[in-house]
Amino acid sequence: MTSDTYKVAVLTSSQEHNAKPTFEIKQLPRPVPGSNEVLIRLSLTSLCGSDLGMALGHMGPVGKILGHEGVGKVAELGSNIANLDPSVQVGQRVGIAWIRDICGTCSMCVDIANEGETRCVEALHSAKAYDGTFAEYTLVPLRYLARIPPTFDDIPDEEIAPILCGGVTAYKAIKNCNLTPGQWVVISGAGGGVGALGVAYAHAMGYRVIAVDAGPGKKEYCKAQGAEHYVDALSGVDAGKQVKDLTDGQGAKAVVVTATAAAAYQKAFDMLGPFGTLMCVSILPEEAKISFHPLLFIDNGWTVKGSAVGTRADILEALQFVKRRLVIPKIKWANLEDIEGLMEQISKGELEGKYVMKL
Repeated sequence: MTSDTYKVAVLTSSQEHNAKPTFEIKQLPRPVPGSNEVLIRLSLTSLCGSDLGMALGHMGPVGKILGHEGVGKVAELGSNIANLDPSVQVGQRVGIAWIRDICGTCSMCVDIANEGETRCVEALHSAKAYDGTFAEYTLVPLRYLARIPPTFDDIPDEEIAPILCGGVTAYKAIKNCNLTPGQWVVISGAGGGVGALGVAYAHAMGYRVIAVDAGPGKKEYCKAQGAEHYVDALSGVDAGKQVKDLTDGQGAKAVVVTATAAAAYQKAFDMLGPFGTLMCVSILPEEAKISFHPLLFIDNGWTVKGSAVGTRADILEALQFVKRRLVIPKIKWANLEDIEGLMEQISKGELEGKYVMKL
């Protein structure tokens, strides 16, 4: 008999930039799926750096239940699911990511060439329109249900969860740089959750990787993920000069910024080579500013792009690297009750890998 209540971590802090995120573990009434919704019993969820950003108000108003890297199984079907898609069955494994639903008709969604669904103007998101994955149960609209095919049955839940946001974000950002194997790519913020996965994916895709982070403590970790070189941004030697020296004075073909600091974006200009691409991934506080002169782009032929998570197809592509053991997420186990301390570790940049919380 399924319980009528479920455990959840409820955000209790003020969602302000300098506020320390606080949570309360509660038992709430178990969600009931609407006619076109599916109820998921989550087995676990991993913690993403953007969960901290949401808790601090960097991504606009959010709800009280965060989390968007969950894995679980279908527990209950809405009354209309059998009519809409009889292939959806109780017990199927699914992933819960940042995007919960899209409209499919806006100018973004219909731009198939640019895979615009990740920027749907009517998108519904975890922790906003729908409660997040810091909970034992959550609801998903059928239209955007991310089923994990049986071909991935050999990948455990704890290795799938980090790919649902952090992993696919890193993979898609690097994919969008349109590089050729053997070219140099810089991952800025390489010791973080997204950054470390970026190093691993870039290495697996055949690129030469320079990892950049603050302090010497992340060097061995980044090297273990596949970085050829490590640049300590706090070493006293200009990071841009170090990158230029490592690339025979040319600079990198792409710089992927995953560090949540304006200085990382500013310094990226000094690392780019001719016709290079600056790929923007990390989200900064609204007041953060970056300055540049247009001649930098005119003279060097640079391109600036932004990359936002990935499509459901991108998730499956990213999981193929895990299945082949080319990318193996480094995880640490935790419990939902540990959430406040885990958030603090992320804010201090102390975490190596991804925390996975049992539910």
